[in-house]
Amino acid sequence: MYKSYSIEIGGRTLTVDVGRVAKQANGAALMHYGDTTVLCTATASDKPREGIDFFPLSVEFEEKMYAVGKIPGGFNKREGKASENAVLTARVIDRPMRPLFPKDYRNDCTLNNLVLSVDPECRPELVAMLGSAIATSISDIPFCGPCATTQVGMIDGQFIINPSQEQWKTGDLNLTVASTAEKVIMIEAGANEIPEAKMIEAIYMAHEENQKIIEFINKMVAEVGKPKHEYESCAIPEELFAKMKEIVPPEEMEGAVFTDEKQVREENIRNITARLEEAFADNEDWLAILGEAIYQYEKKTVRKMILKDHKRPDGREITQIRPLAAEVDLIPRVHGSAMFTRGQTQICDICTLAPLSEMQRIDGLDSNEVNKRYMHHYNFPSYSVGETKPSRGPGRREIGHGALAERALIPVLPSEEEFPYAIRCVSETFESNGSTSMASTCASCMSLMAAGVPIKKMVAGISCGLVTGDTDDDFVLLTDIQGLEDFFGDMDFKVTGTTEGITAIQMDIKIHGLTRPIVEGAIARCREARLFIMDNCMKPAIAEPRKSVNEYAPKIIQIKIDPEKIGDVVGQRGKTINAIIDECGVKIDITDDGSVSVCGTEQAGMDKAIEYITMIVSEFEEGKMYTGKVVSIKEFGAFIEFAPGKEGMVHISKIAKERINRVEDVLTLGDVVKCKCLGKDKMGRISFSIKDAQ
Repeated sequence: MYKSYSIEIGGRTLTVDVGRVAKQANGAALMHYGDTTVLCTATASDKPREGIDFFPLSVEFEEKMYAVGKIPGGFNKREGKASENAVLTARVIDRPMRPLFPKDYRNDCTLNNLVLSVDPECRPELVAMLGSAIATSISDIPFCGPCATTQVGMIDGQFIINPSQEQWKTGDLNLTVASTAEKVIMIEAGANEIPEAKMIEAIYMAHEENQKIIEFINKMVAEVGKPKHEYESCAIPEELFAKMKEIVPPEEMEGAVFTDEKQVREENIRNITARLEEAFADNEDWLAILGEAIYQYEKKTVRKMILKDHKRPDGREITQIRPLAAEVDLIPRVHGSAMFTRGQTQICDICTLAPLSEMQRIDGLDSNEVNKRYMHHYNFPSYSVGETKPSRGPGRREIGHGALAERALIPVLPSEEEFPYAIRCVSETFESNGSTSMASTCASCMSLMAAGVPIKKMVAGISCGLVTGDTDDDFVLLTDIQGLEDFFGDMDFKVTGTTEGITAIQMDIKIHGLTRPIVEGAIARCREARLFIMDNCMKPAIAEPRKSVNEYAPKIIQIKIDPEKIGDVVGQRGKTINAIIDECGVKIDITDDGSVSVCGTEQAGMDKAIEYITMIVSEFEEGKMYTGKVVSIKEFGAFIEFAPGKEGMVHISKIAKERINRVEDVLTLGDVVKCKCLGKDKMGRISFSIKDAQ
């Protein structure tokens, strides 16, 4: 049965068509927001996947270039692998929804979002977030929703609900908040140093907006929602837990997990696992789920000790940060490098500078091609956690962590006019035991300063964790969570910022939402911790950006020319500019407004290129001296090239003080000579004299 539902959100109409298309999916919603159209579907398998101890949820955001009237680039003219934006959007959909599925659900589930058309006033990413929640809520897939998502922008200090693409790109805030009817379940933000109080105001403005959408979804569920299907529970039997506690008493498990050395803890758990495998050797059913049972036993032990005794696995206080260390310039010859260590988490970041022509060009679902000047890439090799597996390139986690650190630092970067470079930072994870993305932010900030990038302020980041009890007011916030506290805790709340305010937030949870006191407490705790990291670790290593770029980094000189002279500098088919590049050993970028950037490592070559360009775009002045090379000899005189594509003629009578019969008697091709401009001759041509320059 086809039904259509509509609601006003952010001054625009959201329309949802149910039962119109994709009827064989468990749930489907054809979403319209303005002229943006996205088909959102939710499907699940009939049976659980065997041999797994996690919920196999896949989220896809499919960007089709026809949605913006484009044909894909490349040879085969077909969309390829998911773009970085698609990966990040899929992650933002996954993070709030995953905790709302039953914990013992093991059926394969896919949330697919197909972008069919894009209206620049209505971001397709937001439509997909809402559509995934709607499609799942009205399906027969078990789901503890509904949930809703709202985005908030800010321009000139004023909040904007669900901003347009342009407002999203140019505003001071990019905030995405997902909520259930009771609590906030996901926060993602990029901000231009927004104060903590202002950020909290924006979060709860979005939360209030979400409540209207949840009412709207509930109405649809009541009218067209399917009954939730039964599923085969994969919960661990209580009798197995009871038997495990007989063999490994709780106090022994506490001793095994409570150590500040990750490797020691893992060895302790391996020994316990071996004992339990031996004890249950005759019970194949229990052996098959023993790994998950041990994980849950370990989890319950850690949570109990933190919540009841405020005892952390490595013995730290609740607000204590692990030992910190920082250094710069550890990698020779690169443009900038820094290493940041926090406990057993260690990141080395390398900064590379290049001319603006090397910016990344992104052909996505936007009206124009997007240029990305600052790029942050994050790598997570298996050796960083003591494992061995081949590298298959960056996965969704690596892309997400890189994007978070990138978002954290963009607000403090100098403008292109102030610093005309493309910038790439690469964070190499040397060791990992919790919150490498925040270590990447700290290391990248120092690496940028070491490279001589004049960032406006220092940026640091930290993650706050959470363990909750049976009631909303029974919780413990943990500053600087390590891997074990992340795995077994309820929240990973990452916040980056300067001394003035927040530049980025990413919040992941494993429970059905956070109360306002938890959100406010986590944001306050993160501010306190990041200021401590700046003062006690980062500033002693490097307190401010270096005054000039590294000796191995390219240098850039900028001048402005008349835009109408650009063609003279470029020359026919690029002949003139390429001649300058080859002779001077530089790179040259020219923009449509006449801005010229000359990039090189040798100052002499750069100065020569600037001299040539200035010569090409300038008019010859009568009486001024010029130096050029003989490039052509005729019976009546010689042609002198003063710069690539810029020539003048010296008549035979103006070559030497005495009379000569042949030009070749005095000049040969390639001679470098000084000439004096004589102004225009009777025919309006510029003439030069060698003899008057002597």
